Amino acid sequence: MVQQSHLVKNISPRNTRLITIWFYTLFHWEISTFFNRRFGIFPEQKMALKMNAKELIAHYQLQPHPEGGWYKETYKSKEFIAQDALPQRFSGDRAFCTAIYFLLEQGNFSAFHRIKSDECWHFYIGEPLWVYVIFPNGLLQVFVLGNDITKGELFQFVVPANCWFASRPGPKSSFSLVGCTVSPGFDFADFELTKANDLVKTYPQHEEIIMELCR
Repeated sequence: MVQQSHLVKNISPRNTRLITIWFYTLFHWEISTFFNRRFGIFPEQKMALKMNAKELIAHYQLQPHPEGGWYKETYKSKEFIAQDALPQRFSGDRAFCTAIYFLLEQGNFSAFHRIKSDECWHFYIGEPLWVYVIFPNGLLQVFVLGNDITKGELFQFVVPANCWFASRPGPKSSFSLVGCTVSPGFDFADFELTKANDLVKTYPQHEEIIMELCR
């Protein structure tokens, strides 16, 4: 007992921190190894990967979105930015930030629309999602959300405020489940869904894709 007490007393604060970090790292590694060996990934992720679009819609209680597809708000900050602190294009106070799940299945699409905030898209599961963005200068770019970075697919990217954009699953995709984070937070007062003929008048060079992705 005397020797044990002597050893404990001679452990410096620095060594105590190192031992604590070592035990934490070992514990974290053991837990990660267990789940990786047993499931390959964490259980909820594995369950989601096995689901089809219909099952994911039911599991996450997704609702139809006016632009097309299915969504559910997962986060809305409790704090707000006052209207007088925002650019003039905003008609009222806005939450700091909002986030949603968004799902599109093959044969469905998100019609061309625009909002007044930047929107960051995140790829979760499924197959690639094609996002079409028309910038104010008329440039049309297609961004592919997915998990194959060797093919140029992106885990996330940002659609700038006031750009017209639409999306649909890639030709070989059965569905795509993504997330959208908006700041200042999304409000339907900032949401504008366009008509094909109106958008074609502004960007006649993109008539074909506009006609395909408007309702």
